Amino acid sequence: MHTPIKGKILVVEDSPVQAEMIRRMLINFGHRVIVAIDGEQAVNLARAEMPDLILLDIILPIMNGYAVIDQLQLSKITREIPVIFLTSMDTQEDEEKGLQHGAVDYVTKPVKPDILRARVQTHLELHEAHKHLEDENHFLEAEVDKRMKENELVQNVTIRALARLAEIRDNETGPHILRTSIYVKTLAQILRDSPKFKHQLNDHSIHVLAKSAPLHDIGKVGIPDAILRKPGRLTPLEWTIMRTHAQLGAHAIEQAEEDTETSLDFLTCSKEIAHWHHEKWDGSGYPDGLKWDEIPLSAQLMAVADVFDALISKRVYKPGFSYDETRSIMAAGAGGHFNPIIIQAFLDHYDQFVTIAEEHQEQQ
Repeated sequence: MHTPIKGKILVVEDSPVQAEMIRRMLINFGHRVIVAIDGEQAVNLARAEMPDLILLDIILPIMNGYAVIDQLQLSKITREIPVIFLTSMDTQEDEEKGLQHGAVDYVTKPVKPDILRARVQTHLELHEAHKHLEDENHFLEAEVDKRMKENELVQNVTIRALARLAEIRDNETGPHILRTSIYVKTLAQILRDSPKFKHQLNDHSIHVLAKSAPLHDIGKVGIPDAILRKPGRLTPLEWTIMRTHAQLGAHAIEQAEEDTETSLDFLTCSKEIAHWHHEKWDGSGYPDGLKWDEIPLSAQLMAVADVFDALISKRVYKPGFSYDETRSIMAAGAGGHFNPIIIQAFLDHYDQFVTIAEEHQEQQ
């Protein structure tokens, strides 16, 4: 046989005789008791004491029991306290009205000890079970949130590690990986309210874009050093081999996708970016000669970010262009290399991208 739950109970009764009688009954049952003699005092005590249960008379001075429970329902801290009405009314309409206002039960006067004990115990147990369930739900939500953050961290670390693997074999550097990721995120945020892209760009998709961008050149790990690190102009054959990095990267990510039991947005996006970020709006890019909106939006955004950073960056085979020169070159690519809408948004906010470049310069 389980041990009866003992609780703190607020008794709201304007009759001193009735209040004292009910108080003594509850104390004999092992409960702690607080007494209020009117509706206003009841609301104040409920907020201050947070009882486990309220026994509430309907007919009260200042505000009646229905008004009291309405006030309790307005507050987040008191609306969960179970309320049992005490009433000399015993019609079905009175019962229904009390329940409609939020009461969990009612006890008619004169109060019988056995009835009171049973009703109070039942609702204390239900209240305790409800609180326990809420605590369990909060714990589970916290655990899910913790696991999701851990998974996110593992994904981010893995992505950075893979991106650096390509980086250490190439002439490009860590800041290039970081900058292009920030460029893509910034450009997507600028475009998210445009009529053309508002259905594709939201908080989640922009987060995935920024996470996926560092893997755009992962396929370069499959390019021979003699070509990848060559300081001079590539021969036609070498250039043909260099261009295979787009397909190599997409294939590697595709294999990773096949190893997962569920589809992951960032792998899908990473594959798109790696495969098609060298495509051009007019169809003259590689590897597939896609044009216009055949090119995924993720790859269109990455193309702008990658070209901008390549132009302003110094490499062993070329000097870096000035920001003014770079702006002119990028503008000339509208409708050819770049989607006209995207490149115009980039040019309209050019200073933002210059600021990002300045804040994440490569260490000499």
